[in-house]
Amino acid sequence: MGDHSFESIEATLKRTVAALRDAGIPFMLGGSLASWARGGPETRKDLDFIVKPEDAERALEVLAEAGMRPERPPEEWLFKAWDGELLVDLIFEPRGIRVEDETIERADELHVLGITIPVIAVEDLMTTKLMSIGEHSVDYSSVLLIARALREQIDWAALRRRTASSPYARAFFVLAEGLELVPERHAAPGAEVRVLGSP
Repeated sequence: MGDHSFESIEATLKRTVAALRDAGIPFMLGGSLASWARGGPETRKDLDFIVKPEDAERALEVLAEAGMRPERPPEEWLFKAWDGELLVDLIFEPRGIRVEDETIERADELHVLGITIPVIAVEDLMTTKLMSIGEHSVDYSSVLLIARALREQIDWAALRRRTASSPYARAFFVLAEGLELVPERHAAPGAEVRVLGSP
């Protein structure tokens, strides 16, 4: 989707949070705005909210009641709600994690655009990013930018364990170690940094 002004993002964020809170639906902020809230790259993209699967239908209903246009896309892991031209993704089955009470309890309460809200735990965020990379979307640019910005906050050993089943995640760690994003103490055994063109 296109870029949006921070004013429109802030308005939609507050409208969404108010609707979900008034309905008593647990949620956490995800995606690029969650990364930005932790010190990651600036974003002007659409909003990602993560809810439990059993709350997804009700969450979509309350956003529709708040004046947003609901959409049920063919993908089976999210719903969408349009606030004018700005899209809110309601994600209930993100790659790599199960959204349960414990998942939401791991979220950190952070100040985002004027309000304090639950923001997805950094390892959960990185896990969803890495596990979403596949043969049809082999693009490491955004996850490398996030890793560079948030590298001091990440439990690298835990992240490596949680994403070990994905060859694309394993390839990310090769890149991250080569770029010296992973602290030496968390590098894979025998890993070493080589300069391109060196023997």
